[in-house]
Formats: sequence, C-alpha cells, structure tokens
Amino acid sequence: MIRNFGPARSAGVILAFIVSVCLPVVLFASDAEKGYRHIKDISYVPEDETDEYRRERCRLDIYYPEDTDGFATLVWFHGGGLEGGSKSLLDEFRGRGFAVVDANYRLSPKALCPSYIEDAAQSVAWVMEHIAGYGGSPDQVYVGGHSAGGYLALMVTLAKGYMAACGADADRIVKAYPVSGQTFTHYAIRAERGLPRNLPVIDSLAPSNNVRKDGAPVMLITGDDDLEMLSRYEENLILYVLLKNLGHPVELYQLEGFDHGTVLSPAACLIRDDIIRLWKESSSR
Repeated sequence: MIRNFGPARSAGVILAFIVSVCLPVVLFASDAEKGYRHIKDISYVPEDETDEYRRERCRLDIYYPEDTDGFATLVWFHGGGLEGGSKSLLDEFRGRGFAVVDANYRLSPKALCPSYIEDAAQSVAWVMEHIAGYGGSPDQVYVGGHSAGGYLALMVTLAKGYMAACGADADRIVKAYPVSGQTFTHYAIRAERGLPRNLPVIDSLAPSNNVRKDGAPVMLITGDDDLEMLSRYEENLILYVLLKNLGHPVELYQLEGFDHGTVLSPAACLIRDDIIRLWKESSSR
C-alpha cells in the first residue's frame, strides 16, 4: 500500500498529522515513562571476543517496561551512512508499552563490509535469546532503523544468512521498519570498492537483490521524493514492487514535505502505533 501525507496537498494536513499522532508523546513523556528502566552499554558479542573494536562498538541499550510481561521489543539501528552515528532512544518510542533496544555496530572504513551487517544480525539474535530475561517475548521482536540503520534492518530481515550465522531465524522477526534506507548496495560499500556514490549497484549486498516471498512484513517509509536523498524514494519504490510481485507483505509510505532527516519523527510515530496494534492483536489471540 502506498500512502502519502503532506503539505504538497495541504500544509494543514501534515500539521494535523504531527499534532494528533506525535505531540502527546512530547507533552506527557515524563508521566508515560514511569515504570520504565533504561540499561545502557550491554555487550552483545561473546565474552571471548578478541577484536577490540568490536568489543567497543557492539553494545546496546535496553529501554523496557518493568511491570509488563511478554512485551514487544523494537531493535533500532541508528543512521550515519555506516560511517558514523551512535545509539540513542527516540522520544517517540518512550513510554509506549514496548521495549526499545538501540544497538551500535562497527563502522566503515575501520570495519569493512559485511562487518556492520553481521553486527546488526548478532544484536537481533541476542535480543531474541535474552529479552525474556527482562520480561519481553522472544516472539515479539521487531527491527527498524533510519537511513543506514534502515539498510541494516532490511538486510537482517531479507538476507537470512546473516541471522542464520548467529544461530537465529530471520523469519522470527515480526515486522521490519526501515526509514529512508537504501535498497541498492549502500554508498559506504561502494566507497570501500572505490566506486562513485552516484553509480547504482545491485548485488548480494543490496536488499533489493534479497527479495523473497516469505519472511517478516516490511513497512517502507521515506520522505518526499523531491526532498529526500538522491533516488531514495525511487529505490524504496523498486523494492516495494519487487516484494509485492512475490507476494511478500509490504507497505510503502512517502511522507510528503519531509526530507531525509525530518522524516524520522513522523515515521517513528507510524512505527510505534503499528507495533502497539500488532502486539495487542497478538496478545488477544
């Protein structure tokens, strides 16, 4: 399903969308967060890991409700072009009844492909194995991320081999939420190969080259096609068509009037409401 929101039609439409969906979190975050715990810098690699850079970067934060059993968990990957950035908790995800795991991963060029994809898969596998110890359900694990984080979320979800190498099944992921993620081979990977950024590459390291009929549903979200990064909406549209043609459950949201950075807040609102809906549906069965 392709849905568009935005001031390209009416500035009031998108303003109403932000106020009705996002503003309550900002106004009542302090009250909503009562009963939540935030544990930071937990290593998700084996204790005998000898790579110092991996031991430094492969850490995650867990934000979870202390008085809820069987809660859903969103594993979230930060953006930064696979070359920068760090984990942080989005305000839109605070106090909403589900847990958020923010994961760091190794960065290019200090670590080369597929190191960061392997780290993303390892963090999701760790959550599936350990979240029950915090009160969460290992069968209610979602993944998402912004920009480079969206790329990682797609690769972990669609390219099953990365999770399998960690002893986990990618198809246990309930749903994936990439925001403005590349669906062709990532810019940073092209740079590692000495290729120009504007030369499209679609190989085994492209989410669009890992499409399959089965697996977790995918909600693709981008900003306005006139404001986004070069070809970002179009890449997501191609992945949408490829998945849809295979019968893979997929949605595409283009949020008009938002660019690559500003799309994150309204996208997070869509994601959090979808997780709450799916978790409630699962709990009522």
